[in-house]
Amino acid sequence: MSTDTGQAPITTSGIEHRHLRVGWLALLVFLAGGIGLEALHGFKVDAYLGVDNETRKHLWTLAHAHGTLLGLVNLAFAWTLTRAPGFAPGARSVASRCLIGATVLMPAGFFLGGVIFYGGDPGVGILLLPIGAVLLLVAAALTLRGTRAVG
Repeated sequence: MSTDTGQAPITTSGIEHRHLRVGWLALLVFLAGGIGLEALHGFKVDAYLGVDNETRKHLWTLAHAHGTLLGLVNLAFAWTLTRAPGFAPGARSVASRCLIGATVLMPAGFFLGGVIFYGGDPGVGILLLPIGAVLLLVAAALTLRGTRAVG
């Protein structure tokens, strides 16, 4: 029995492939992290649910949510690359690097801000967040610009 479907094989560029991998890896990591947070909640772990640890709970929940969402954004970016022939290679590369940076820095900032915190204030790890946010804005702006109609 032949497995040939009569269709041309699907090929991806290096950047598309990278974002498919980063997107699925981020989903795996942050969905697993969400399950871990649910376990902390289910077992009523004081280090997570205690009144004194409310800051940690909020920051770690934000790390999980942002990481999961950014995993999906990476998958959407990979798809967008297949539909935007006018996306200049240089801008495409910068947008890619910015998006990957944001995918790492934003959830890391939230997570690290909740590891050690001071009263109701996050720890110094939170300083990664604004850097990641700027990278995300740059990636989104470059991607929007790259999707303009050709011709």
